[in-house]
Amino acid sequence: MLRRFRIKSVLIQLYARPDDAVLDLACGKGGDLIKWDKARIGYYVGIDIAEGSIEDCRTRYNGDADHHQRRKKFSFPSRLLCGDCFEVELDKILEEDAPFDICSCQFAMHYSWTTEARARRALANVSALLRPGGVFIGTMPDANVIIKKLRQAEGMEIGNSVYWIRFGEEYSQKKFKSSSPFGIEYVFHLEDAVDCPEWIVPFNIFKSLADEYDLELVFVKNSHEFVHEYMKKPEFVELMRRLGALGDGNQDQSTLSADEWDAAYLYLSFVLRKRGGESDGGQRRGGRRKNGKMNLSKDDVLYIDN
Repeated sequence: MLRRFRIKSVLIQLYARPDDAVLDLACGKGGDLIKWDKARIGYYVGIDIAEGSIEDCRTRYNGDADHHQRRKKFSFPSRLLCGDCFEVELDKILEEDAPFDICSCQFAMHYSWTTEARARRALANVSALLRPGGVFIGTMPDANVIIKKLRQAEGMEIGNSVYWIRFGEEYSQKKFKSSSPFGIEYVFHLEDAVDCPEWIVPFNIFKSLADEYDLELVFVKNSHEFVHEYMKKPEFVELMRRLGALGDGNQDQSTLSADEWDAAYLYLSFVLRKRGGESDGGQRRGGRRKNGKMNLSKDDVLYIDN
C-alpha cells in the first residue's frame, strides 16, 4: 500500500545523480534496484540482515527471478552483504568501496532504535561511509503522529481497516520520557503483512544524534506534507501518473482509500547531508567498482558476523 505513494521514487529522483555510488541499508529484496537504474547510478552496495531477502535481491539483480522479468540487465555493478547494518562496523568492511555519494534506508531506520548503542552505530556507519557533501535519504514512522493518535484513543491500540498499532500496558499512562527515548516498542500490523515489533523514534532526538555524526538535516516531512508539496509539482506529476500514484490523470485524485491515506500519515521522509563538502560534488569515486560485479553468484554475497 505505502509503495503507491512513490515517495522513494521522488527522493531518488531528487537526490541521486548519474554515476553516484549508492549504499542501500536494509535493502530487503532489492525493490529499489529499478529506481536506482533509472537514476543511472554508477555503483550499488546493498546490505540486509535477512539471508532470504539478500538472495531475492541477488536473483532480482541478475534478472533470474521468475516473478521479475526485465528486458535488460542493470547498468551498474553491485555488491551484496548479509549482516546487521545497525550492529556491525561497516567502515572497515566497505573501506575499498567508500566513500559513497548517497546512502538510503527505507522503512527501516527505526529498527536501530532498540538501544542507544544501535542507533549510534547506524548513524556512525552512515557518516563514516558518506563522502563530505553526500546525502542520507530515508523514510520511517512519524513518532509525533503515532503518539498523538495513541493519546486520542481510548485504549492502547490505534488503527483502521488497513493497519493497527498496539502498545503494551507499560505505556498505559501514554507518557514517554524524553530522558529514555530508546526501546519504546509497539506491535505493528499492516494489511497483508505479518505482525512485527517496531520502535518509536523521536525525530528531535534522531536529529540531534545525527548532528553528532556530522549529518545535518536538509528536510523532514510527514508523508502527507511530502505528497502535497512534491507530487503535485509539474516535474513529478507525470511520474506519479505513470507509476499509478495519481488517479486518471485528469483530476489528479489519489487512487488510495481514506484508510490507506490515513496509514500513510504514520510515516515521514528525511534527508541529511554529511558536513564538510560541496553538495554538488566533492570527493567522487575513483576505482572502487572493482569490488562490484554485473552478475552475482551466491558465493559473491559477503556474510558478516555481528
